[in-house]
Amino acid sequence: MMDIFLIFNGKFPEMILAETASFLNIVFSWYPARLLVIHAYLRLQSSRASLPVCNFSYLLKYELYSMDWDLKEELRDCLVAAAPYGGPIALLRNPGRKEKPASARPVLEIYSASGVPLASLLWKSGPMVSLGWSAEEELLCVQEDGVVLVYGLHGDFRRHFSMGNEVLQNRVLDARIFHTEFGSGVAILTGAHRFTLSANVGDLKLRRMPEVPGLQSAPSCWTTVCQDRVAHILLAVGPDLYLLDHAACSAVTPPGLAPGVSSFLQMAVSFTYRHLALFTDTGYIWMGTASLKEKLCEFNCNIRAPPKQMVWCSRPRSKERAVVVAWERRLMVVGDAPEGIQFVLDEDSYLVPELDGVRIFSRSTHEFLHEVPVASEEIFKIASMAPGALLLEAQKEYEKESQKADEYLREIQELGQLPQAVQQCIEAAGHEHWPDMQKSLLRAASFGKCFLDRFPPDSFVRMCQDLRVLNAIRDYHIGIPLTYSQYKQLTIQVLLDRLVLRRLYPLAIQICEYLRLPEVQGVSRILAHWACYKVQQKDVSDEDVARAINQKLGDTPGVSYSDIAARAYGCGRTELAIKLLEYEPRSGEQVPLLLKMKRSKLALSKAIESGDTDLVFTVLLHLKNELNRGDFFMTLRNQPMALSLYRQFCKHQELETLKDLYNQDDNHQELGSFHVRASYAAEERIEGRVAALQTAADAFYKAKNEFAAKATEDQMRLLRLQRRLEDELGGRFLDLSLHDTVTTLILSGQNKRAEQLARDFRIPDKRLWWLKLTALADLEDWEELEKFSKSKKSPIGYLPFVEICMKQHNKYEAKKYASRVGPEQKVKALLLIGDVAQAADIAIEHRNEAEMSLVLSHCTGATDGATADKIQRARAQAQKK
Repeated sequence: MMDIFLIFNGKFPEMILAETASFLNIVFSWYPARLLVIHAYLRLQSSRASLPVCNFSYLLKYELYSMDWDLKEELRDCLVAAAPYGGPIALLRNPGRKEKPASARPVLEIYSASGVPLASLLWKSGPMVSLGWSAEEELLCVQEDGVVLVYGLHGDFRRHFSMGNEVLQNRVLDARIFHTEFGSGVAILTGAHRFTLSANVGDLKLRRMPEVPGLQSAPSCWTTVCQDRVAHILLAVGPDLYLLDHAACSAVTPPGLAPGVSSFLQMAVSFTYRHLALFTDTGYIWMGTASLKEKLCEFNCNIRAPPKQMVWCSRPRSKERAVVVAWERRLMVVGDAPEGIQFVLDEDSYLVPELDGVRIFSRSTHEFLHEVPVASEEIFKIASMAPGALLLEAQKEYEKESQKADEYLREIQELGQLPQAVQQCIEAAGHEHWPDMQKSLLRAASFGKCFLDRFPPDSFVRMCQDLRVLNAIRDYHIGIPLTYSQYKQLTIQVLLDRLVLRRLYPLAIQICEYLRLPEVQGVSRILAHWACYKVQQKDVSDEDVARAINQKLGDTPGVSYSDIAARAYGCGRTELAIKLLEYEPRSGEQVPLLLKMKRSKLALSKAIESGDTDLVFTVLLHLKNELNRGDFFMTLRNQPMALSLYRQFCKHQELETLKDLYNQDDNHQELGSFHVRASYAAEERIEGRVAALQTAADAFYKAKNEFAAKATEDQMRLLRLQRRLEDELGGRFLDLSLHDTVTTLILSGQNKRAEQLARDFRIPDKRLWWLKLTALADLEDWEELEKFSKSKKSPIGYLPFVEICMKQHNKYEAKKYASRVGPEQKVKALLLIGDVAQAADIAIEHRNEAEMSLVLSHCTGATDGATADKIQRARAQAQKK
């Protein structure tokens, strides 16, 4: 059933006032084949009386569904909550009713907007005060003790939270569920007449609102408003209004309020929190901005009884204001006009405010009341000459094969309004509820496009797609009666999520494929949700569930088996979660969940298989905290890679643990190396360092490493000797190497001690001569160096003496040793001291090609020209022979 409310500005034409039948005929021609019942609020004083002026646009009320939910209770006897955006309806039998015994437990029932049952459960918890739906379509049940129970769409319990100890002590008198841009919130009025508020139940942060001065009883009405991104409480106490924020309680006064008000009986905030309506005990309805700084209008409804509900009815960006007020069996639509629209209701009804209208449902019907959009009004109003109206008529005449189609089309084209006409028809089609009318308007738009050269088809194609989606979800069995405006505000992703929550997976997948959404945003997400629902079916074995999920999902991009496994674990199906994790290709996603499930050893195996050392370290640290020391080490022994990585970690972080690992494995070689490092890193006293080295030597002997053991013992002897040298000679000897110790002794003039040290530690003669040669040259003790060279035959020859002297830039001393150099190194020695000519003679004498080439490389142009010629001649003679 559809109701059309037509109220015009100004006076009706005489032809309409003359006879009511004529008026009805005109209306039927305006909305042919769509009008069943007309409620025209006309107060005709006489056949020529003028109608009251009213600034309403057209209001349209049409039936969404014929409810078939077979309610056993009247709506007034139930706690009722309906979610916006065509959301579900929750009902709970009011426990305060006295007709039935108190022992009878109420039943919580959840229905779709079309009345299809979704869930039913016996309420076994405490007395309930209020019901409400969150933005995620979770049912929030507020109890008297301040505990809020959260249920899913199908009656599955999700979680609970408390509104604080103060609410628990004083009990809950009233509650409101509200929505802001931050999420869904809960506001509580306690028995102490104080308010507690949480703006987001997903991130619970309780705010105790300031106390209202002199408040001794519950306010006559109150609501939540959102200003400057902050939730506030607006309440009425007698003739006074108070606004509560987190810091203060402020008295506010609506501007332009009619005198004589002693109490406010009802208040309503618009869907977007921009407007506020107040119902007073004088029967007046004040409408203004939610900030209470501007008055929009005021209406006298001549009814002083408090209404059951009062909600706003307006479209986004509309300049019209309308408030719907409901009493027991009466509904009134009021605005900034002297007269309103009212009619008698056959049944007790409930109002649900929406973004662009009001849903009205009762035991038998579910209707939608809204302001007719501008595009529809322009096309369908009486005697409209709008481009869209003419194009629609042209298309109808074209179907009749009438020449009037050409006349209408020419008229539009002459005015240059054909693109506007096409756009009007497309826009109006989006706001139509009935598919037949949608098709008619879209056919008109398609007809008009044929006569345009460059009309972009995007809007037409997109509207066809959107309407197909909307018609699918509006089906009775789906029961989501979204309007086009709501659909655009909600977005396709949220709509898909809501279909998934209703477990309508096939429809959701069909929509994704039809709209060609990316897999990650569409089908993959839906399949993942399906899998999460599948794991909750406890009557199927773990093996069968895991196999079914894998066969359905396969390697679908964007599907995370770890997320599905986490849901399975949350449902108490640990083995199923482990089986599902076998299909997860990312070890980084497997391991954290396995650790959470206390399957640490399996997590370690998966981490090692991944080759990710960071992941292995994460598991190892978790195992260390979870297991006792013995079990932890035993686990590491069974995983060589993990053991190796843990040893690397202990080398930098936990040296004592590293020692325990070596001891447990009887790894004496590594244990000896550990004590050697420890002797230098940890000990400062020489006795402690020697003791650590002794322990290392013992470990090396056990490891049958004789070389390492002997080297360690030599180091111990060297340390004792260095300490003694420091005590006797002063200076720093400790921690020097054996060679540096000998060099330091030579530099200190302790040649005999250096030689004795060399004998004690069996330093080879060649090495000792090099050490002494270098040290004496550094001291520039040339006399001692000469004595040392003549002490006995040099085991390293005399060319090093020449090199060392030249390094110290002492050519005089170098010449002394050049004459003592053997024949095979004579040329090099002479070249080092710069005697190129003599070097050339010896090279020619030796007839050595390599030596002659070496001398030539040292010859310079003018100085050594003769020498170079001599070598060249010697070469030539050698070649002739």
